[in-house]
Amino acid sequence: MTLEQLTAKTYKKLKDQDFGGGPGRQLAIQVNLTGKVSGVFYIEVKDGVVSVMPYEYIDRDASLFVTMTNFEKLLTGKLDAKTAYTDGKLKIEGDVDKVIAIIRHFGA
Repeated sequence: MTLEQLTAKTYKKLKDQDFGGGPGRQLAIQVNLTGKVSGVFYIEVKDGVVSVMPYEYIDRDASLFVTMTNFEKLLTGKLDAKTAYTDGKLKIEGDVDKVIAIIRHFGA
């Protein structure tokens, strides 16, 4: 899978999810892919609208560091985020609560 395919898959998974909140609510996390396939993209939820773009996000709430394989497993619900974090398969820098607010929609 390429970075472009992964960002498209992530957007498709999240675009119709209800993140709650109203105007002014914003979540922004940057995903840093590590390992054989590396790259960066961000997931932003602003005023209930989801964006997933293959760029760095300067004003992010948090950054994730994960391999593409493990991110795909998180996205499909085959890997639990808490387990991945505990096992060191997922590293988070920044606001963990905002990361969880997005990741909890992956398995939905």
